[in-house]
Amino acid sequence: MTNSARFDRGHTDDLMSFLAASPSPYHAVANAAERLEKAGFRQVAETDAWDGRSGGKYVLRGGAIIAWYVPEGASAATPFRIVGAHTDSPNLRVKPIPDTGARGWRQIAVEIYGGTLLNTWLDRDLGLSGRVTLSDGSNRLVNVDRPLLRVPQLAVHLDRSVNTEGLKLDKQRHMTPIWGLGEVAEGDLIAFVADEIGVPAGDIKGWDLMVHSVEPPAYLGRDRELVAGPRMDNLLSVHAGTAALAAAAADGGRLSGIPVLAAFDHEENGSQSDTGADGPLLGTVLERSVFARGGGYEDRARAFAGTVCLSSDTGHAVHPNYGDRHEPGHHPMPNGGPILKVNVNQRYATDGSGRAVFAAACERAGVPWQSFVSHNSMPCGTTIGPITAARHGIQTVDIGVAILSMHSARELCGAQDPYLLANALTAFLES
Repeated sequence: MTNSARFDRGHTDDLMSFLAASPSPYHAVANAAERLEKAGFRQVAETDAWDGRSGGKYVLRGGAIIAWYVPEGASAATPFRIVGAHTDSPNLRVKPIPDTGARGWRQIAVEIYGGTLLNTWLDRDLGLSGRVTLSDGSNRLVNVDRPLLRVPQLAVHLDRSVNTEGLKLDKQRHMTPIWGLGEVAEGDLIAFVADEIGVPAGDIKGWDLMVHSVEPPAYLGRDRELVAGPRMDNLLSVHAGTAALAAAAADGGRLSGIPVLAAFDHEENGSQSDTGADGPLLGTVLERSVFARGGGYEDRARAFAGTVCLSSDTGHAVHPNYGDRHEPGHHPMPNGGPILKVNVNQRYATDGSGRAVFAAACERAGVPWQSFVSHNSMPCGTTIGPITAARHGIQTVDIGVAILSMHSARELCGAQDPYLLANALTAFLES
């Protein structure tokens, strides 16, 4: 990572590989952990006693990862510099009793996860991914990354008004994928999964499975200046944060704070879980780090008071066909650099002081940046930013990358922006 805004396509190539290899939150954290391991980080178990030695460490819990690097000479009251992100994306998730069907078709029962654009899952080749829990309590990753499922759209001949009155989808009746013909057999899907991962079907006692598009990420446009791919919201930030943390750790002698990556699960449905931003995971990890370095409550309070978090999530680029949906004075563009997200009603946590922190990091990195605010007549989305600020009492700034087609099965960003974001995050963690 260099402090230059010059585009490095190699970073974006690596992002595309990361997206393709991370069809579920569980794969995303496993891949982030593998990259951190190569950078010298080591996993610590939550059930073990922690030591206060310097170096890089990380905790895995389900679809969440918290990683941090303690530089030499850090005191118990040394503040943290946190990059926050989330690993989950809106999609279709397998129900507890998955095998279903109708009229000679074999289907898989799914539940809608998050605020997905339902129509983007129609007529798309879908794989199956996630994790299963075995009888010994261990978890195994599942990734059937080939065309297996499909949600077929009704033909225009049977829905004559679809192009004039719009597509109307019922989440219960119209979103059930097909995966074959014949009679429904109970236990069929789990037996198939067991065969895929090489375990007896009876050994699978629980599952967290979901579908994903098997179409790989790709450059788009005459000059390949855009990238189309799945799960950019928000694996783009997870990837950038992982790269930034590894770069900061490699330059550990210059660190004045403790850099942290906090990538949570369940942001898309409210963050209220043991692996979500509204749970205790981040606070517990930070506190244990303070205590492991010999600190007490006073040190914890001092460290938190000096801590800053950049909550990095995607935001809306101005849409060429729907310009009236955007704030007239704020039109973020792809390849214009990361965006600073502001909402005075605290849907984003940014204030003027946070703006200064972000601007300083971008200036240090040589990275351009843009401002985003919602149109006054359009409801504003939210992020882990306000949750992090309120739950832990730490200064938080909402930023991200401007994209189109947010919450689609396939989203679109500028090819340069992932690299620019990673450079800005590195500068922030190192400052």
